[in-house]
Amino acid sequence: SPFYAEMGGQVGDSGWLLTENGSIEIFDTKRENNLALHLSNKLPEETEGTFLARIDTQKRTATECNHTATHLMHEALREVLGKHVEQKGSYVSPESLRFDFSHFQKMTREEIRQVEELVTAAIRGDFPLEEHRQVPIEEAKAAGAMALFGEKYGDTVRTVRFGSSIELCGGTHISSTGRIGTFRIVSESAIAAGVRRIEAVTAKACEDYLYEKEEILQGIRELIVGSSPEILTGLRKLIDENEEMKKKIVEFTKEKAQRLKKAILSRKEIVNGVSVFKAVSETVPPEVVKDIAFWLRNEVPENMLFVAGTLSDGRPGITLMLSDDLVAKGLNAAKIIREAAKHIQGGGGGQPHFATAGGKNPDGLADAVEAIMQQLK
Repeated sequence: SPFYAEMGGQVGDSGWLLTENGSIEIFDTKRENNLALHLSNKLPEETEGTFLARIDTQKRTATECNHTATHLMHEALREVLGKHVEQKGSYVSPESLRFDFSHFQKMTREEIRQVEELVTAAIRGDFPLEEHRQVPIEEAKAAGAMALFGEKYGDTVRTVRFGSSIELCGGTHISSTGRIGTFRIVSESAIAAGVRRIEAVTAKACEDYLYEKEEILQGIRELIVGSSPEILTGLRKLIDENEEMKKKIVEFTKEKAQRLKKAILSRKEIVNGVSVFKAVSETVPPEVVKDIAFWLRNEVPENMLFVAGTLSDGRPGITLMLSDDLVAKGLNAAKIIREAAKHIQGGGGGQPHFATAGGKNPDGLADAVEAIMQQLK
């Protein structure tokens, strides 16, 4: 069969079996007991006779480009990172390639660029495929052929060479490196201790990838600097303006917090000898409310209760602070706030002196605060 059965990380071929009465689509080819199994969603009406097997040459060629690029990249990785690099696994399909290898740290941008440049140089070199079969394995190793770590080989092997790259391999390859056209590394990541993974694309898939990146950059350029080509300058200006805006927001928040502190102090209530400070439906960030709570705890260390029903990004929240003497008398902020949180369809918890809660129903804030106030009556 001309169909390549999945093996060694390379996916199986797809295609058709042609008969006088029509065609049968083969969507994958697997290998079992050294036999190629052609997978189809339907069986031919006649299982005997003559069939013309035709592979999907477009997918096969795309897969071959990725497989050959894997060999070139393996050699480039050993040159850039060191001879400790060993292949730990691979996956080659028409869409992309995936290569796992031994290395002790994340690759830098410079190292990734160097690998890409070496692979691209090999592509431009248009090195022809040099294939040798039935080579004694010791002879192949002596010639420098790289083998997959942990793989078992027979006494004789097949070697595949492109320029200075030579490996033991049973897969299909492009006739010369120039047919790959283009190559780019899409991602580099860790998959296990001491094992990294590279994903890359070649040929048409690489062109599509580069066009997609170009469209993104063009969109950013138009958003930031109009028709100006100085995209980095415009982006830096936008970042600086954003940082300046953040500083202004911080200053504004501090000023708002100070005004809120004064307003809360002016609205003090005395309930059964306890100084009660309330802030209801104030739209302030949670961290500001927490800061006010602990500030009040220091300002009024005895017989003090602070409760805030606030909104942050449209979501209701409750904050409760108790002075230590109220805790000693049996009040527990965490228990109190869990009950009060039911009014805002939420839940919460914390410590005996300080607790918070969040919920979904802003309309229940006033009832939640009132439920807390009932604990003093």
